[in-house]
Amino acid sequence: MSKDYYEILGVNKGASKDEIKKAFYKLAHKYHPDKKEGDEKKFKQVNEAYQILSDDSKRSKYDQFGSGFENMGQGGYSGASQGGFEGFDFSNFSGGFQNGASDFDFGNLNDIFSDFFTGGGRGGRTQARRGRDISTEIQISFSESIFGTNRKILITKTSNCATCSGSGAKSGTKMETCKYCNGQGKVREDKRTILGTISSTKICEECLGSGEVPKEKCENCKGKGVLRREEEISINIPEGIRDGEMIRMTGGGEAISKGTAGDLYIKINVASHAVFKREGNDLAMDLDLKLSDALLSTEYPIETLDGQISVKIPEGVSINEILRVKGKGVPSSKSRRGDLLIKLKIKLPSKISKKSREIIEQLRKEGI
Repeated sequence: MSKDYYEILGVNKGASKDEIKKAFYKLAHKYHPDKKEGDEKKFKQVNEAYQILSDDSKRSKYDQFGSGFENMGQGGYSGASQGGFEGFDFSNFSGGFQNGASDFDFGNLNDIFSDFFTGGGRGGRTQARRGRDISTEIQISFSESIFGTNRKILITKTSNCATCSGSGAKSGTKMETCKYCNGQGKVREDKRTILGTISSTKICEECLGSGEVPKEKCENCKGKGVLRREEEISINIPEGIRDGEMIRMTGGGEAISKGTAGDLYIKINVASHAVFKREGNDLAMDLDLKLSDALLSTEYPIETLDGQISVKIPEGVSINEILRVKGKGVPSSKSRRGDLLIKLKIKLPSKISKKSREIIEQLRKEGI
């Protein structure tokens, strides 16, 4: 049955790449197995949907042929992914045969066709083994989100063995040909079915497809090449990153024996600032002015994220008028920075002296 990747991500068929990306980040964070209410099955479905819909070529083929498009055109059985055997449960096909029908293996037909049509059979390609994706989150300061930073975190995950560098072999020992598969990396399996004897190939469980095994196994990982340990990860956080954005570190996830490590997703939480707020690539702030300064003009010292500057307040400014300071905002991808927007607030005194009152009365008489 064809999978509806749009429904899995909760987006429309005409969704943009940004909408697909945002939906993926949200669901990946929600369903990650390390979370209290995580769901590994749904996490894998979300990841699979994103891998297809985020790639223009794969998405186009998926829209045209459905989720079976990747298996099309492999050998003489390519039609199976378009309705030939897909969705047919051979394990339930167990009646109506006599005279020795029980000699055939009905229950494993699903596995046989699954192996055959996804690359495990004759002439197909072997699918690469891949570790699990994992996620975490960190908090950075507002200033770090503007200018970027580098963070190091400790994370416990399945990683390559530091002793054997993932080979599974004892230091100094040689590799030898796997006796189970004779160095082929695959083993052939023949099954007798109602359709005749069907041959399929599977990755050798002894050497995991490499065709070689160590003469002596690493004592630290017992020959597996991976083990669960605490690892320090260095995260390069780019300038201008937004609150809630995710950084993907390819190969930073769970490692797997004789395979490719999964990815690590880091959600960035940006702490709020006491003075500044982000508006696109601009930074905005409020500045309280005395009434006299608003009328007569002056200069105010402003502490920006780059250091202190002096801002000239022109005479006769209005309440909520905005002054723009060029190049003091957020760095953008176009090798330029946004601006600093200063919103002027005129602070009126709660109490005034007798002398001040007389002056104000005089101003009022003059129409000011």
